[in-house]
Amino acid sequence: MAEHVDVGDHVCWNSEAGRVSGRVTVVHTADFNYKGHTHRASPTDPQYEIASDRTDHIAAHRGSALTRVHD
Repeated sequence: MAEHVDVGDHVCWNSEAGRVSGRVTVVHTADFNYKGHTHRASPTDPQYEIASDRTDHIAAHRGSALTRVHD
């Protein structure tokens, strides 16, 4: 990810179902539990929770998996 991403930004990523897009809802800068798993995050390597545009699914991804969508 070349750009900084904040809450509210529109992003897309690759999933097993193809390209998915959504809005960032939370930026994690410390380890957190999500769907029964501990996800590692830090201020220098945050993870992002994203609400899908098409479903009610919430995903958690590192910034390297995301591309900012300019709308």
